[in-house]
Amino acid sequence: MDIQLKRGLLDVSVLAAIKNEDSYGYQIIKDMKPYMELSESTLYTILKRLETADMLTVRSVEHEGRLRKYYHITAQGRRRIEEFKEDWKEILSIYRFITREENDLE
Repeated sequence: MDIQLKRGLLDVSVLAAIKNEDSYGYQIIKDMKPYMELSESTLYTILKRLETADMLTVRSVEHEGRLRKYYHITAQGRRRIEEFKEDWKEILSIYRFITREENDLE
């Protein structure tokens, strides 16, 4: 898969994983596992990139004597999800064009 396409898909997937409630790294990986494999190092790179792009915010909470970072989606992050949904319609149209049967051309 094209690296830029995959990067965009992963970014939006992480945003989607936290769109309904704040979450932390390990939980995000668990929530995404039925759909895709994501390593911790990849996830934290994505989270940092999304934070820098103001698509999420981070807060630290003490949990069992340790600090745990919780991630919260911002309005900009929600807009990115909506943009992705619109973009996906075009991608599906292109996919249908590419995979059309030879009989469709006659």
